Amino acid sequence: MAGNELTLGKLIAKGRRRKGWPQRDLAAMIEKSESWVSQVERDVIPVNSLETLRHISDVLGIPLPELLGAAPPPGQPSASARRPSSSASASARVGRNLGPEEADDPVRRRELLAAAAVVFASPLTTATPAEASTLAPLEDLLLYGTARVPEGSDVSPVGVAAAVRESRAHFRAARYDLLARVLPGQIAQAQALRPAELSATAVADLYNIAARLCIKLGEDGLVAITADRALNSARRGGDALTIAEAHRMVSSAWRRQGHLARATDIAVRAAQDVQADRSTPESARLAAGSSLLATAAYTAAKMGDRQTARALIGEATETARAGSAAAEARTDTGVQQVRLHQLSVHYLLGDAGQAIDLARTIDPSALPTPERQGRFFIDVARCFDQWGKPAQCYRALLAAEQAAPQEIRRGAVKDLAGSLLRHDRSLPGVRTFAARAGVPVN
Repeated sequence: MAGNELTLGKLIAKGRRRKGWPQRDLAAMIEKSESWVSQVERDVIPVNSLETLRHISDVLGIPLPELLGAAPPPGQPSASARRPSSSASASARVGRNLGPEEADDPVRRRELLAAAAVVFASPLTTATPAEASTLAPLEDLLLYGTARVPEGSDVSPVGVAAAVRESRAHFRAARYDLLARVLPGQIAQAQALRPAELSATAVADLYNIAARLCIKLGEDGLVAITADRALNSARRGGDALTIAEAHRMVSSAWRRQGHLARATDIAVRAAQDVQADRSTPESARLAAGSSLLATAAYTAAKMGDRQTARALIGEATETARAGSAAAEARTDTGVQQVRLHQLSVHYLLGDAGQAIDLARTIDPSALPTPERQGRFFIDVARCFDQWGKPAQCYRALLAAEQAAPQEIRRGAVKDLAGSLLRHDRSLPGVRTFAARAGVPVN
């Protein structure tokens, strides 16, 4: 093989550097570990899954044929030599495609399970700080329409769809600072797509992500604006799943403004509407419905309506089991997602003991994203705080920081960290943790 010939690993590394991303960013976007990306780029392990190659192609903007045609590293057979014959059985072809890189990343799994063990039993440790984030560019877009389409952006259906996937990946990986920077340009990119009817659903998807980002960062005023923009655009686009997610964001906005009964009603009605829509695959409809019902249960619990909250979370669980997780869903769905809401429902109803019992049955490594994993540990911390157990609360906050460092900027974490400061002599490092969470420390 000629020395200047690009292997698959070198081609992926080149595309990643062209984007200006570290390996951890690419890893999050394709839902792999940073170690896996490093080994692929160094041609230590192959990429045997066509689905993974398609994902890399979409994220990096490298044509799939170019990836498939990349030269293998020295000592490995070519792509054509590796390709099974047409006479091979389907099960054999599937077996060949399930290489070690397609399994759950064992390193990440061990880290999360170790963090869970620390929360419930082990000595205290510390984690790395998170960077600061700002929503000023998004606020300027919302108030003044000042965002511009980034230079070199692909204003086509394919390019805009890739922008939506990228923003969703940033949120799921809890990269809120990066998401806050790129979202305004991506919204402008989607708005530039013509005809306008074609762009409406993509614009709505991005505003839904923006609303979730504002919720994370406690910007309640912007939540209402972004949710309203999302719903208006979603209705123009006519996609049932995007409309359902927009209604979920509107419900969250009403809840954060204190209109709890109205927020519950919005989510329940939206769940009924999306489940009745026959233009969408049943699994996706059920997944969206379960997410809305879980949101409604959370709001009912916040209102103190124990009976309604329990009924809704039970219905959400049954709906999630019937629909399972759906690839078409606009948010994370499934039974595990509903169980996170159930954990919050127990906490809001004052049932900290039940919440902790439930938390012990949840495998954090089975949660689909760092954002969900960070949220799990924060909810556990809130329950331990309610139960009057500061050491366990602090351990859970450190585990949340380890799973998703930028999650600790949330208002709930700042409140918890502030209350833990009075235990600073018995909780090593709590003052520096509080400072990382944004709590003023004298």
